[in-house]
Amino acid sequence: MKQLVILGATGSIGCSTLSVVAAHPDKFQVLALTASTAVDKLFEQCLAVKPRYAAMQDSKAAAELKFRLQQAGLTTEVLSGTAGLTVLAAHPDADIVMAAIVGAAGLLPTLAAVEAGKKVLLANKEALVMSGGLFMAKVAQHGATLLPIDSEHNAIFQCLPPALQQAASQGQLAEHGISRLLLTGSGGPFLTRPLDSFAAITPAEAVAHPNWSMGQKISVDSATMMNKGLEFIEARWLFNCVPQDIQVVIHPQSIIHSMVQYSDGSVLAQLGQPDMRTPIAHALAYPQRISSPVPALDFSKLAAFTFTEPEPARYPNLYLAIDACAAGQGATTALNAANEEAVAAFLQGQLAFNRISEVNQRCLTEFAHYDAQCLDAILEVDQQSRAFARALIGKF
Repeated sequence: MKQLVILGATGSIGCSTLSVVAAHPDKFQVLALTASTAVDKLFEQCLAVKPRYAAMQDSKAAAELKFRLQQAGLTTEVLSGTAGLTVLAAHPDADIVMAAIVGAAGLLPTLAAVEAGKKVLLANKEALVMSGGLFMAKVAQHGATLLPIDSEHNAIFQCLPPALQQAASQGQLAEHGISRLLLTGSGGPFLTRPLDSFAAITPAEAVAHPNWSMGQKISVDSATMMNKGLEFIEARWLFNCVPQDIQVVIHPQSIIHSMVQYSDGSVLAQLGQPDMRTPIAHALAYPQRISSPVPALDFSKLAAFTFTEPEPARYPNLYLAIDACAAGQGATTALNAANEEAVAAFLQGQLAFNRISEVNQRCLTEFAHYDAQCLDAILEVDQQSRAFARALIGKF
């Protein structure tokens, strides 16, 4: 029986993880659940799985959760703040940590799990985008196991030779006959929308993804393809490669989740329904396999597969992320921070959709040269870029 901590339990990844775990009560037990402010949802989850611990990032939310759990007769211990999340991420009884907190807030708890040598299922892109070199060095130093949850990185991982799977962050792709990693993306809801109408895009339109059910922030990132840009940066660290080893391909059907191209001309692809419970089930049980609640593909009913190259004018955020990946850690940290601020402003009606990339570009230009190799420097660049982005947004 593996003991599981879910960081970000109330989000889409957290809920999908609980769905997979519920199908295997003989294999997994939930040790702890965490959330930011969603008291109602976390309370419901605690009632269902009765974890030993729960934590809320917000102290007032933690106090309310504690009161409601006591009223319900549960003995779940409630912690609060980043310190509380960090304690649970590194808990001695935890075997597996699902790192699913959205955004930069997930960095410190995820690092704590790595430093405790846990099996970390990484759904938080920002941990690698903000601190890739530092993060991967700590994985090696502390003997942690790092398994990707993003459908694209999980697909690539499954298509690697077994020997490279065991050392994906340290091996050399070329030594295993790999010539390129092909990251697929749907293109989001605006794949064919006229570019001259982008200024009028509403938050409701941007979060309406044609294939995936996701949270608001990641849905907007999918619409701008910043999501794919962050995955590009993440892949660079996960698979120990350089930007030239990675190609982004638009695949609107979201059935092929990514591919690995080999030097002999072969291409291995991982296919599945657009449902995050498939990569979650894979990573929870790795190197074994378990069932997931996801229906199997019926190839007799699949539409034709199509592929295209992403247009720079349609998806400037993708190409900003690729540029940042080549520039270095300060650039990727600054870009991620700026994008979080810009997307939040867009969702609140304070920034036009087509301005998101402008904010990101100006922050990247401002901070691309910054060196950010230690944790303090990374957090400083993050905060400076956020302040710069907020000031820009206030002028629009």
